[in-house]
Amino acid sequence: MANSPQAKKRARQNAARFAVNKMRRSRIRTYLRAVEEAIASGDQTAAAAALKAAQPEIMRGVTKGVMHKNTASRKVSRLAARVKAIA
Repeated sequence: MANSPQAKKRARQNAARFAVNKMRRSRIRTYLRAVEEAIASGDQTAAAAALKAAQPEIMRGVTKGVMHKNTASRKVSRLAARVKAIA
């Protein structure tokens, strides 16, 4: 358990940061779920629109340190390939 004032402050900061990152991850997953549902429905225009909305959100997760750059790029690339394959 944190005893020093510095350790107590770090614990508070970690809890706050965890909450913010959890919110960001959840937001990214929501956008990804929308793309997945559009792909499953077979509607290419809806899937493309959902992907276009999800892409900046995924990359924002990279700049905020929630996810690694290569992971985000891989997800976007695979989703784009699946959207393209609908046609």
